[in-house]
Amino acid sequence: MKLKPKCFLHFLCLDKIYCLLSVRNARALASYFQLLDVHKNNSLNDLQFYNFLHYVTDLSKAQIMLVFDLLDWDGKGEVNFDEFYMLVCIIMSHENHLEKQFMYRHCHPVFELLDIDGGHTVGPAEFQSTRFLFNIKKTELSQIFKDFDISGDEQLNYKEFRMFTIFCIDRQQRKAREKLRKQIAKAEAAAAEAESLSEFSFNDL
Repeated sequence: MKLKPKCFLHFLCLDKIYCLLSVRNARALASYFQLLDVHKNNSLNDLQFYNFLHYVTDLSKAQIMLVFDLLDWDGKGEVNFDEFYMLVCIIMSHENHLEKQFMYRHCHPVFELLDIDGGHTVGPAEFQSTRFLFNIKKTELSQIFKDFDISGDEQLNYKEFRMFTIFCIDRQQRKAREKLRKQIAKAEAAAAEAESLSEFSFNDL
């Protein structure tokens, strides 16, 4: 899932720790939502929702309607601002490569979102159909259930899903630390090389 260029969402900033919008950005999003809500019902129907996501993302029609059904928890055929806000935060976390951070910070709402059949578990089919929301690769799915399906029923309950999100963020932090360590080592090596060259030039004089 990618944002299309020059759309309004590019002007919003997502907090990288909590994966939420600032108060100012949330107000701007509320005003944007009111513009989309042409019927003044404080909600978007499926047609309004489709046109919004079709305009700002590269999602297919099937994916857009699946997202609509996921957010329409009460089955009223509409999405209110709270659900719209959550969707925008998911899109922004995807755009900023913070999908796993979002899943960790908002584990319970994400779990309920992925629980398509309302069975209080997330199965392989549910993960497969919704993996585009959080950039979960197809090859990762079997490993996820192998590592975290402790009960062995090929379903993740909330506790197992929570462990998965903790593992994801831990792995992400380890990668970030390793990347930082390499950058520091590279910078130190470059500084040492520059210092040796300056000493060599000074000795020549």
